[in-house]
Amino acid sequence: MIHWVSAAHCLPIKVYQYDRLFTDANPAREADFLQFLNPNSLQTLKAWCEPSLLTQKPDEVFQFERLGYYCVNAVEEGKVLAFHRVVDLKDNWAKIG
Repeated sequence: MIHWVSAAHCLPIKVYQYDRLFTDANPAREADFLQFLNPNSLQTLKAWCEPSLLTQKPDEVFQFERLGYYCVNAVEEGKVLAFHRVVDLKDNWAKIG
């Protein structure tokens, strides 16, 4: 279900977007595999969500519209602090080449 939330009612949340650690499918092909480290393997974003998402349990998974599936990452005192991407809806390997 797609849900729209007005700016007046949404709340801030942190989102971790993990991507592949290496930019090459086979980094071991070179002795210096560290040259293939992906500098964007972790992006931390500030996002906005509906209030009900901040009361979910750890490991609950949600689809964020057109982006992917995200899991509750951090909960403190019953309040969700962050989500992390589990599955991307886009093929990022197609960009590399």
